Amino acid sequence: MQLTLTQPYEKMRSNMGPSGWWPADSKEEIIIGAILIQNTNWQNADRALEQLRQATALQPDRLLALPTDQLHGLVRPAGFYRNKSRALVSVLSWLKRGNYDYPAIRQRYGSQLRNELRKLHGVGPETADVLLTYIFDVPTFISDKYARTLFTCLGVTGLTDYRSLAQRCSLPADFSPAMAKDFHGLIDEFGKVYFHPLSKFQESFLSEDHLII
Repeated sequence: MQLTLTQPYEKMRSNMGPSGWWPADSKEEIIIGAILIQNTNWQNADRALEQLRQATALQPDRLLALPTDQLHGLVRPAGFYRNKSRALVSVLSWLKRGNYDYPAIRQRYGSQLRNELRKLHGVGPETADVLLTYIFDVPTFISDKYARTLFTCLGVTGLTDYRSLAQRCSLPADFSPAMAKDFHGLIDEFGKVYFHPLSKFQESFLSEDHLII
């Protein structure tokens, strides 16, 4: 069966239910988690996140007030602790200048918001799209590894890196922020079940489908 982009979302939601992603108690936790998860797994990121929670309650101003050595120690379980510490300070300092008023920041930068995020240390294309979707409620397709693997399984060719899918894939105009968040979560949850090993995809409810983008 040939699918448009909306159909895999609807099919995954029908078979799997809502994803509940991003699992966090606040937008600040999502921001911090999105930086910690870079180039590591959830277990390592969670260890660092919990240490930061105990030290700062994940309050941005308290995190920004930490001495550099202490911040390094708290972030260390997530790996690349110097770079990630710098990224946390860069992103949170930028948000602080906007009084952590996410709707106002979105309104101020408009269509240039992604470009502004990309200027911040440690914010690559994927992190920028995560922040757009989950923090600023700008519906954005997150072309992460699970998404590229899924779309390859559905017959899309040439997906070699984040940009190769992001340039070809945008959400339909009627996708709400909630749908965009859920779609990303469903793709990642699907991947955890059916991509380890990849041969398990043939057992999935999408195995006979073909995607058109």
